[in-house]
This record gives sequence, C-alpha cells and structure tokens, in this order.
Amino acid sequence: MAGVKMPDPDLTLVDDVRAASRLMVRELGFMESTLAATDHPPSAVHTILEIGLRGPLTAMQLGTILHLEKSSISRMVRKLVDSGELQETVDPADARIKPLCLTAKGRKTLAALHAFGRQQVRGALSSLSKAERQTVREGLLLYARALETWRATDRDMQSPD
Repeated sequence: MAGVKMPDPDLTLVDDVRAASRLMVRELGFMESTLAATDHPPSAVHTILEIGLRGPLTAMQLGTILHLEKSSISRMVRKLVDSGELQETVDPADARIKPLCLTAKGRKTLAALHAFGRQQVRGALSSLSKAERQTVREGLLLYARALETWRATDRDMQSPD
C-alpha cells in the first residue's frame, strides 16, 4: 500500500479527534505551568520519565525523543541538574559525551510521577467496561503511532534532498 494516497478522513471525524485531543491535553494537566503534582513543567516531567524508562541519555538524545530544540533542552537540563533531579556523568569511552542520569531525588520524583499517572489513568478507566478499556488502549496506541508516522513522513517530505 506504500505510495498509495488514502482519501482524507471525514472532516467531522477529524474535528472530533482534534477536540478529544485538546480535552485530553487539558485533563492531563498540560496547560498548567507544572505537571503531575510536581514543581516541574511538562518537558522536565517527560525528561525524568524518559531517563527513568530508558536509562542515561544525552541532551541530544533527549531533544530527539521529546522533539525539543537544543536551546530548550539545555535550559531544562540545567534546571534539573541544579534542582538535584539529574546528574551529568562522563562516558568512559568518550569524555565529550555526558549522559544524564537520575539522582536519588530524581528516582523519588520518578516514583511519584508513576504513582500520580497510574492513579489518574486508573481513575479515568474505572468507569469503563473491560472491553471499553481495551478499546481506549488500542485506539490511543494506534493514534500515537499514526501521529508519529505522519510527523516522520512530513519531516522527510520537507527536508531538501
């Protein structure tokens, strides 16, 4: 099916998905200056989560994962290091590479983030049937992958050859 342009989805469907996406962003707290019962902005929360899930990462790797500019990553990482959430280490194979890892405080914040997020999702899913919960899971996974695919395809089409 590669190379075959699919017809555009119905405009009502598109607008409904957009409205649901905006509502989810607001309900998840992304419009607030801090997120997930922390004193950190969303980008910092996601940094702690990604390093907690993946292990040490460089600022460049974080920028790629989080889709943030180098200057934004640098400021945010500096604040997380200064607040004691992250520490820079030195790669034994290349001293120029400085992977970031969670400190003890960062691991405690990570645990609190997981607890907060799990409670929030459990609460939201609790009013749904088992089948509806699976539908939500599958739908979100499909939508997230579709967004990722679209972004990658759009970026490829925009880059000069």
